[in-house]
Amino acid sequence: MAASISLTQSFRLRDALVAAHPFRLASPFRFGRSFPLFQNPSSRSPSASMSVQAPKKSPDVEFLDRRESGILHFVKYHGLGNDFIMVDNRNSSEPKVTPEQAVKLCERNIGVGADGVIFVLPGVNDTDYTMRIFNSDGSEPEMCGNGIRCFARFITELENLHGMQSFRIHTGAGLIVPEIQSDGKVKVDMGQPILHAPDIPTMIPADKNGSVIKAELVVDGISWNVTCVSMGNPHCVTFGTKKCEALQVDDIKLEDIGPKFEHHEMFPSRTNTEFVQVISRSHLKMRVWERGAGATLACGTGACAVVVAAVLEGHTERHCVVELPGGPLEIEWREEDNHVYMTGPAEWQAKRILTSPTESVTRGLRFPFFTGTLEKHQTYGTHRGESGGGGSTKATYGTH
Repeated sequence: MAASISLTQSFRLRDALVAAHPFRLASPFRFGRSFPLFQNPSSRSPSASMSVQAPKKSPDVEFLDRRESGILHFVKYHGLGNDFIMVDNRNSSEPKVTPEQAVKLCERNIGVGADGVIFVLPGVNDTDYTMRIFNSDGSEPEMCGNGIRCFARFITELENLHGMQSFRIHTGAGLIVPEIQSDGKVKVDMGQPILHAPDIPTMIPADKNGSVIKAELVVDGISWNVTCVSMGNPHCVTFGTKKCEALQVDDIKLEDIGPKFEHHEMFPSRTNTEFVQVISRSHLKMRVWERGAGATLACGTGACAVVVAAVLEGHTERHCVVELPGGPLEIEWREEDNHVYMTGPAEWQAKRILTSPTESVTRGLRFPFFTGTLEKHQTYGTHRGESGGGGSTKATYGTH
């Protein structure tokens, strides 16, 4: 049985912990009561593997449920380092977290740290589920390729499903059908690319077919060749400037040029931007500046848009491996049905973690102590840096 300590003792223990660890810890206790120092989360039955053990004499806490107490339960997943806070929202059509709270949750210094918050909501129009996502800046995109793979894997965990599965997901970009494959990867039918300029949307002058393919776009005084594609969300793909056709993507300063593309007047809804290097007819290398999230380690819809643009410009075949900073994605633009198919991994980073109170998220304060179940490849005091290492991202306990 865990020991209970007084408020004075808790402060003494906190000070000792702060002195002993290189990262700062916030108090794990609420004021005015004695609380168990550490809860033992290991006692759970296989049939209730998605529930969090509640303290004695307290009502059961539904997994990933936010109550009046301000406690938010969540899971973190990542697709090639593009990481998300996943929230079970199946009992409501309204997200349990506001866009403003999502911004604080995604903050990597004072929050949990993520590229976005994804909600599993009830399905509509004969779909199984609805997916909504708030970016790290609080904006809501139509879709997210890496996010939909994480969404599918998260559903299998929530529903305790095994083996090959497929789901019909309603998104802001329409119907998306992810399929869990036998090797654990997720293959997603991303639908047909949109090439009609007003529907992307972009105001760049279109060709006679209404498309923007290898068109000129002047950004910060430099003329770029760009192809615009929507995969339910807008993408501007470039393989180089007018003067220098071939890009070396590792030399691109995304933080400088990315925002100038995103907020360019030719994109009334802003845009995601992909900078692409052609390695071969079946191999592309890209870096991405995501609308509302900035530089990320991977972008699934972006990889799809890149292959579509590469085919339209004559750089590659229809089946390619797209190399991203977080790892490779397999993309196929099928000629027979005009659909784009994306295959890649989705992995959990941390399970059954909760943070309290959510009021601290709203005010932008540091979080109290995280509690939950440590999995075998979680570590203390580490989080993903901005420049890479997304594949080894871990959850942190305590403030970071």
